[in-house]
Amino acid sequence: MKVIAINGSPRMGEGNTAMILNPFLEGMKEAGAEVELFYTRRLKIGACNGDMSCWFVNPGVCGQKDDMQMLLPKLKDADVIVFASPVYYASVTGPLKNLMDRQLPNHMQGELGARRQKIALVSSCGAWELSMFDPLLVQFRALYARPDGSSDFAGALLRPMADGMKEMIKAGETGRLEGIFRAAKEAGHRLISEGSIPEELQQEVSRELMPKDAYYKAAQQMMDQVKAMKK
Repeated sequence: MKVIAINGSPRMGEGNTAMILNPFLEGMKEAGAEVELFYTRRLKIGACNGDMSCWFVNPGVCGQKDDMQMLLPKLKDADVIVFASPVYYASVTGPLKNLMDRQLPNHMQGELGARRQKIALVSSCGAWELSMFDPLLVQFRALYARPDGSSDFAGALLRPMADGMKEMIKAGETGRLEGIFRAAKEAGHRLISEGSIPEELQQEVSRELMPKDAYYKAAQQMMDQVKAMKK
């Protein structure tokens, strides 16, 4: 089974999103999947120009000459596509959105439903509230859970309080995080073996680490320390 994963974080493998994405992909590999990981920061991908030539002039071929020429066939041949991104202004990062828009040649009119793929979302944000991911979920379900579409939305691993997780790791306080990482890895294994991410694993990845007031108090203290260092 072929898996293509796209990490849209500008911090690539050092970002908060990678904390969840990496064990997720490791679980897929252990289940026998062939996994390729790409970082949008290392790709040259322009915005879609909307001329629809990939449908009506040269069907299935994008007229722009950039890294999508390499990526489009890989995306088309994949059994599973994983989109990973931190939340930026209630959406994915700009480079990842450009990449997603540029998939149009792979989804030509009249071919929807010809071959079904599994689509998974991995995302992180610094906020405490899980509702921060709601706009992303609406977007991904609209794109990839349509009954007349060519894909199945397999689930989402959403990690709020991600900045707090990073600070806990720096402080060596990883005990409360181990279950989250195990769940992410198991989610990857189950997606390959069963075709979807069980709801209980999605919930474990998203689980609360501390009360809201305590989290934001700690975040404010950290911001105050950063400001003091700059004076």
